[in-house]
Amino acid sequence: MTKLYADGAQVLAVAPMMDWTDRCCRYFHRQITRDSLLYTEMVVADAVIHGARERLLGFDACEHPVALQLGGSDPVKLAAAARIGEDYGYDEINLNVGCPSDRVQSGTFGACLMKTPELVADCVSAMKAAVRIPVTVKCRIGVDHQDPEPALDTLADQVFAAGTDALWVHARKAWLEGLSPKENREIPPLDYDRVYRLKARLPHRFIGINGGVQTLDEARGHLRHVDGVMLGRAAYHTPAVLAGADALLRGEEAGELDHAGLIDAMADYSDAHIAAGGRLGHITRHMVGLFHGLSGARRYRQILSTDANKPGARSDVLRTAFAAVGAAHESEAA
Repeated sequence: MTKLYADGAQVLAVAPMMDWTDRCCRYFHRQITRDSLLYTEMVVADAVIHGARERLLGFDACEHPVALQLGGSDPVKLAAAARIGEDYGYDEINLNVGCPSDRVQSGTFGACLMKTPELVADCVSAMKAAVRIPVTVKCRIGVDHQDPEPALDTLADQVFAAGTDALWVHARKAWLEGLSPKENREIPPLDYDRVYRLKARLPHRFIGINGGVQTLDEARGHLRHVDGVMLGRAAYHTPAVLAGADALLRGEEAGELDHAGLIDAMADYSDAHIAAGGRLGHITRHMVGLFHGLSGARRYRQILSTDANKPGARSDVLRTAFAAVGAAHESEAA
């Protein structure tokens, strides 16, 4: 087990989010927080085994610690995909037992696996036998008409018995019938106390919490009850929330985010990405919320949303957008 899940260690993480936490997003987040654990989007085990691996799994060395989230329900395939992920250099393999999308349900994995905890345990056991890095699980508190008390306890007991190093719990039910994936992120009520009770029952196991966490102050509150906190949409839409993450974990006072240095780093990364055949929009789409709530943020978003997606757009667009923020601050100070 790595120091990520060592006894007494606390972890802040950016949750795996489909269509969002790709390698460009993770590089951006890593410039804001050095210590937080970053997750890939969910990658289906079959795709890892048979697909374009570099496109699916490639990442920059600066992203460490970074975890690969897998989707699947076949222990043999998941073990093979986990082994490939370890060979690529990932620090952790995570099994998705929480995604409620139709596509995931049709493949009999994701949140529907809450109904078959024995199968989840078999998957964990196979992956643990295949790799030396931590294997973890991310789940819901239950699905559909399950009672979250026995449902979560049963899953937790099974996966820890199978050797999982950590259990990350999205503190909502998933409704597989009647709610869309977006509605499943918002409508089922949050039940943080259910996750706290799980941790109290399993004091020597790593239990992390996810769902609806908006600020680091909220994260600090959760860390009085559990071992780790995942920020999802808040980290994506308002990435500056991550600026104090490292200080929180170290028990230090948070400093100011170096916006200028961050923009310089992302401009350099953009130039390299474009030179390798990518587009500026691949990167800037993850950065539109950087100045949320600050003067000039609207103009910054406008520039990125329009100019960054034009053919031939280069990193000067990013610098121009940043300059608009600076101009707004100068105007306010005048």
